Amino acid sequence: MSSNPVAETVASLMPRAKAELTELVAFKSVADFDQFPKSESEGAARWVADALRAEGFADVALLDTPDGTQSVYGCLPGPEGAKTVLLYAHYDVQPPLDEAAWSTPPFELTERDGRWYGRGAADCKGGLIMHLLALRALKANGGIPVHVKVIAEGSEEMGTGGLERYAEEHPDLLEADTIVIGDAGNFRVGLPTVTSTLRGMTLVRVQIDTLEGNLHSGQFGGAAPDALGALIRVLDSLRADDGSTTVDGLTGEWSWQGLQYDEEQFRADAKVLDGVELIGSGTVADRIWARPAVTVLGIDCPPVVGATPSVQASARALISLRVPPGVDAAEATKLLQAHLEAHTPWGARVRTEQIGQGQAFRADTSSPAYQAMADAMAVAYPGQEMQYAGQGGSIPLCNTLAALYPHAEILLIGLSEPEAQIHAVNESVSPQELERLSVAEALFLRNYAAS
Repeated sequence: MSSNPVAETVASLMPRAKAELTELVAFKSVADFDQFPKSESEGAARWVADALRAEGFADVALLDTPDGTQSVYGCLPGPEGAKTVLLYAHYDVQPPLDEAAWSTPPFELTERDGRWYGRGAADCKGGLIMHLLALRALKANGGIPVHVKVIAEGSEEMGTGGLERYAEEHPDLLEADTIVIGDAGNFRVGLPTVTSTLRGMTLVRVQIDTLEGNLHSGQFGGAAPDALGALIRVLDSLRADDGSTTVDGLTGEWSWQGLQYDEEQFRADAKVLDGVELIGSGTVADRIWARPAVTVLGIDCPPVVGATPSVQASARALISLRVPPGVDAAEATKLLQAHLEAHTPWGARVRTEQIGQGQAFRADTSSPAYQAMADAMAVAYPGQEMQYAGQGGSIPLCNTLAALYPHAEILLIGLSEPEAQIHAVNESVSPQELERLSVAEALFLRNYAAS
């Protein structure tokens, strides 16, 4: 990579990239304002806007989206008649979870063992830095050959859909010939990967009520219906004996045809404890990229410490259902809600509420943009060919953009490889991946302009 002027420029910019990522990670930009102050997200949005203005972007704006958050937009004009490329990332982050479980503070970028640790370092504040590095490298080596739009979302992790709705209301704003979503990741460090499919998702809250109030378990237990017990029965109905997801009416037998995921490698990546089995059937790639997957995200019930001997009157849970391409998320939501209601025992009262939803996505990998990216990645990762992988996660904006701009080509790249541990404690980014992917994105823009 060192003989390439673009690569040399990116390498020289890495200390600046680390300093900028340090500033950006310091914002506690969790878009749940019950947990973290809105001012933290607003500060991160202003940082992104200032960074775009410093790079010469015009029309930089903080967009107030319908979910109460801000997305940051800017446009950098290119040569007359050039193609337009939209670069996407999000500056909001997942909550840090148990801050005491982090080896270093979650909102302080810390270098350790060759990686940079901090919430959002990979997902997806690092993605914003990647876009900036790529553009700076092109500026220093002959200029940027395309029109560039940047959109930095402020609530991607919450799934509240603010930017999707804003884009639908302002369809000209994000229109582009190609869209690069910088929110995916390589299959493993050093293996250049584009993500060609995403599972969709739905979030459903279920509440079960059985009594007017809690009762003494000695006096009433055994006959009084226990809401927590009923909820446990309902949640258990969502899995077969092997752990496969079972939602009445939802098929789950699709298979994945692309890059395969070795089972032992998956066990290591997922840090599965010795002796604990993986769940589901089929290949690992089938299970995480091509089939539905239910997860119980949380349960409201008394904690063990301080619990009293009581029969519970009410209990509720938050359930996520990931759905593969080819399955309509709205239909999957209806099936999940009907399943929860049908499997509630003892005539208990049950209420379900959908609180988030996003459709699955499948890219057209035969497009010119994919060839331009393959050629770029071959230079940025000498000796490696670009791989096609699925991703079990969801980026609902992809479907919104695909519907708004059916002729646009959409590519997903990014920094969230397995070692990054995104959404978990001790999230980190590989600076080598940041460097190589920034080179790849810069070369892609150059290749794509010439295609």
